[in-house]
Amino acid sequence: MLDKLVIANRGEIALRILRACKELGIKTVAIHSTADRDLKHVLLADETVCIGSAKSTESYLNIPRIISAAEITGAVAIHPGYGFLSENADFAEQVERSGFIFVGPKAETIRMMGDKVSAITAMKKAGVPCVPGSDGPLDDDEARNKSFAKRIGFPVIIKASGGGGGRGMRVVRTEGELTEAIAMTRAEAKSFFNNDVVYMEKFLENPRHIEVQIMADGQGNAIHLGERDCSMQRRHQKVVEEAPAPGITEEMRKYIGERCTRACIEIGYRGAGTFEFLYENGEFYFIEMNTRIQVEHPVTEMVTGVDLIKEQLRVAAGQPLSFSQSDIQIRGHAIECRINAEDPERFLPCPGKITRFHAPGGMGIRWESHIYSGYTVPPHYDSMIGKLISYGENRDVAISRMRNALGESIIDGIKTNIPLQQEIMADENFQHGGANIHYLEKKLGLQ
Repeated sequence: MLDKLVIANRGEIALRILRACKELGIKTVAIHSTADRDLKHVLLADETVCIGSAKSTESYLNIPRIISAAEITGAVAIHPGYGFLSENADFAEQVERSGFIFVGPKAETIRMMGDKVSAITAMKKAGVPCVPGSDGPLDDDEARNKSFAKRIGFPVIIKASGGGGGRGMRVVRTEGELTEAIAMTRAEAKSFFNNDVVYMEKFLENPRHIEVQIMADGQGNAIHLGERDCSMQRRHQKVVEEAPAPGITEEMRKYIGERCTRACIEIGYRGAGTFEFLYENGEFYFIEMNTRIQVEHPVTEMVTGVDLIKEQLRVAAGQPLSFSQSDIQIRGHAIECRINAEDPERFLPCPGKITRFHAPGGMGIRWESHIYSGYTVPPHYDSMIGKLISYGENRDVAISRMRNALGESIIDGIKTNIPLQQEIMADENFQHGGANIHYLEKKLGLQ
C-alpha cells in the first residue's frame, strides 16, 4: 500500500480522500492556498504545505509547486480529486516523470479521452454506442459540412473537441445557420480551450443524462458499478444525481455496462472513470468519458457498498481489483443533492462566514462536506460546499428521507440552494422519475 500521499485538491473531496487514506493507514499531505488554511482536511492532515495565493493558477493549478510539495514531504503519490488538474494529461505525465504515482489513468489515456474526437473514435472501435456525427473534425469545406448535416439530420450540434462545462457547443436547426455556427464555435473553442477543433453530432431534443461508473486496474480487469441519472441540470451543471437510474432495467444495465468495461480493457484504462451518455427512446449515446472520480460517486457507493476512493488507492498501489463483476449487486436507491453557497433566486455565489451549522442525520443519510460553524466560504473557488446523500430501500423512501434531511439542515450566515433542492424533491415530475436534461431549466424559467 502507498506510504504517503499528497491531496492535490480542496474542500469536500479533499476531506473524502483524507478519510479513505486514514482507513488504509496512508499518511497525508494537504496542500493549500493562503485562503484555505482553515479547511477541515488541512486541520486533520499529517502534514500541510501552503503552495500559493488564493488564485488557483498560483496554487491548485500550479504543477511545479504541487510536485515540489510531494518532494519535500517525501510523499510517494498524488491524488488529484476532481476539477483543477484531475484531467490534465500534462500534470499526470509530469507527476510520473518526477517519480511519483498519479492516482488515476495514464497520461496518454487522459489525453485520448480528453479530446472528444479521439474519444468517440476509440469508443466506436470498442463497440460503445455513439451519437451519429461527422466521425471526425470539421474543416472549412462548406459543401462537405452541409453534406454531413443532411446525412445526420437537423437539428445538429457543433461541439468543441476540447470542450466541457457547457462551453464550446452550438445547436444548428437549419442549413442556413450552419457555416456561421461552425465559425463561431471554432472561435469560442480557441478562446476557451486553445484548441479550435470542432465536430458535428445529431442533436437529441429531450434526452436524459445517464452515466456508468467503472473501475479498472490496468492489469486487464475492469468492472462496472451500475448507472446514475444526472438529468437534473442547470446551465449544464448537475444539481441532483441518483442511482440507479429510473427505468433502466437489469438487461439494459448489463448491455451498456459490458460495453464500457470492454472499452476500458481495450484502452488499458487504470482507476475510476465514468462513461457519460445521452439516453433517449431506449438508446444510449456516448458523449464523453470522465477520467477521474466524479462529484456524484457517493450514490454509487451507497447502492453497491464499494468504497471507490479506497479502490482508487489500491489500484494506484499496483493491486488488482479487489472484487469481480459478480460481486457487484445494486441494492436500494440513493439520491445526492449538491449544496451550493449561492443565492437560490439569482443563482449567484454567496461566500461568507457560516455563523451556525447543523448537519442533518437519521437513517440512510450521509453528509459529505468540509464546512463547520465559524468557517468562512471563500469567493475564489467553486460554490459547492457539500453533498447531501439519502439512501432507502426504494426511490420513494430515498426521496422522503432527502426531504426530511434538507429540512433539518442549518447553514446560517450565507445563502444556499437548499430551497431549490426542496422544491425539486417536492416536484411531481421529479418524483415520477425520468425527467430529461432540460426539465429543471424550463421549470425555473431559464429556457
